[in-house]
Amino acid sequence: MIADALLELLVCPKSKGPLIYFPRGEKNQDLADGFLLAPGARLKYRITDGVPVMLVDEAEEVPADAVKKLVALARELQLRIPPGL
Repeated sequence: MIADALLELLVCPKSKGPLIYFPRGEKNQDLADGFLLAPGARLKYRITDGVPVMLVDEAEEVPADAVKKLVALARELQLRIPPGL
C-alpha cells in the first residue's frame, strides 16, 4: 500500500497530471497487481514491492476507451480520484 501522504505528492512524470491509485489492480483482488493510472497521459505505472515505478519508458500505454473504463471503475470502487477527472 502507498501512503496517502505520498499519493498527494506523486504526479505523472510525463504530463505532471494527477494519478489514480488502484491498490489491488483492475480486478480489485491482489495487492501485487496494484498500479497508478495517469489518465491525462494515458499511462499505467506498475508498483513493485510497494514502490511505484515512475519511469515513462517503463509505463504501459492505455487506450483512451480503457482509461474511461478505469476511471469509472475507480469511482465504483470509491478510490481517491483527483479533482477534475
